[in-house]
Amino acid sequence: MKFALMSLLQNTPNPVTGEAFTQQEKFQNILNQAILAEKLGFEAYGVGERHGAPFISSSPPIVLTAIAARTSRIRLLTTVTVLSILDPVRVAEDYATLDHLSGGRIELIIGKGNFAQHYPLFGIEEEEQWDSLAERYELLSRLWSEENVTWEGKYRPALYNVTTQPRPFQKKIPVWHGSASSKHSTELAAKYGEPLFSSNTLHHQEKYTALIEHYRERLAYYGHDPKKAIIGAGSGGSIYLANTTEEAIKRFRPYHDAFRARLTQPHDIPPFKDLEDNVKNGPILVGSPEHVIEKVLDYHRAFGHQVLSISVDGLTEAEQKEQAERFATEVIPVLKKEIPSTVWETNPATVEESAATH
Repeated sequence: MKFALMSLLQNTPNPVTGEAFTQQEKFQNILNQAILAEKLGFEAYGVGERHGAPFISSSPPIVLTAIAARTSRIRLLTTVTVLSILDPVRVAEDYATLDHLSGGRIELIIGKGNFAQHYPLFGIEEEEQWDSLAERYELLSRLWSEENVTWEGKYRPALYNVTTQPRPFQKKIPVWHGSASSKHSTELAAKYGEPLFSSNTLHHQEKYTALIEHYRERLAYYGHDPKKAIIGAGSGGSIYLANTTEEAIKRFRPYHDAFRARLTQPHDIPPFKDLEDNVKNGPILVGSPEHVIEKVLDYHRAFGHQVLSISVDGLTEAEQKEQAERFATEVIPVLKKEIPSTVWETNPATVEESAATH
C-alpha cells in the first residue's frame, strides 16, 4: 500500500488549546506538513479545494507549486479539483505549468466537490453539477491529449483550433476520479478507464463498497479489465494514534466533538451516534496502531485499494508531527508488507523523454 498525507486547509481554532493560526501561519503549516511527509516516506501530499471559510484552499495549484519547490520526490495530488465549477482551459494551463515546475509529479483527483457554496460563486446550479463535471472533463482530457482542439458545449464558450500552453511535462498527467456519494462519479471513472479515489469519510463501509463494485462492473462494460482497477481511499477524515485505543479516543474526543458541531448540512452528518461508534463501525482511524492496522486491512478486503490518504489537520503542530511520525513508523511498514501496490512504482514518462527516444 502507498500513502498520502492531505489537507483541506481548514483553519479553525484548536478545540483543545483555543489557539488559532493566522492565514499566513496556516499556509506555512501546510508547507511544513508536506516537507515532513516526504521526510517520513509518504508517497504523496494532497491539497483540497474549497471556496469559502473556514477553508483557505481556494488555489491548490499555487499551494502545490510552493510545495513542489520545497520537495523533490513526493507526488503532488489535488484532493480534489472541483472541476464542475472550473474552466477546463485554465485548469489545463495551471496544472501543465505545475507539471513542469514539479518535474512531472502532479496528479489530479477530480470531482464535483462537497461544498454547496461553490455553485453560486461560479454561476452554475447545484443540480447541474454532474453534467457540468462530465462536460468539463471531456474538454480537459482533450486539451491535454490533443492539439488544435475545436469544441462546443454548455458551460463555457466554444473553442476553435486551440492548443493550450504549456503542454504537459508528463506524457499523460494521471487523473483519478473522486467518489463520495453517487454512481455518477464511478460511471465517469469507468468510462475513461481511470483510477477511482473513494472519499471513505462519513458513512459505513457498505456505502463505499457498493460504489467501488459499481465502478468495477462499469469498467468491464466499457471494455476495461476490472482486475486492473486502481483504487485509493480516504480514512474517515482524521487519524489519531495512542498506545491504547481508549487513550486515543480520550485524546481525540475534543477534536471529534468540535468537528461534529460545525456540520450543518444533513448530508455531511455521519450516521454514527458518537466517537466510539465511529471507531468501532466507521472509517475513522483512531486507536492503537494495532487497531488502526486491522481496520485498514478490513477495509482493504472490501475495497481492494492500493493507496490510503490520511490527514492530521486540526491538531496542534506538535500533535500533527507526533501523529504523522507514529503513523509512518508504526503503521505504514506493516501495511506495506501486507498490501501490495503497483502505484507510483516508477517515475512517470515525460514528453521530453519520449521525444528523445525517437
